[in-house]
Amino acid sequence: MKLKEERAGLRKLGLAVLRGRLVDAKQELFNLRFQLATGHLQDVSRVGQVKKQIARIHTVIRELELKESK
Repeated sequence: MKLKEERAGLRKLGLAVLRGRLVDAKQELFNLRFQLATGHLQDVSRVGQVKKQIARIHTVIRELELKESK
């Protein structure tokens, strides 16, 4: 259920907020990759989680863009 709640929460946000979250998630992914390369990352699965989060945000942004164009 957590995933459905997350998606519903993302769909309630505005386009500007989503883009801000996208920037934050990309920055987190950069930091995680840097930690992975230097051997300091404890939770390796977090990289995949953040990548999926970025994909979800991109999907919702695209949905909003398509709604606005109609």
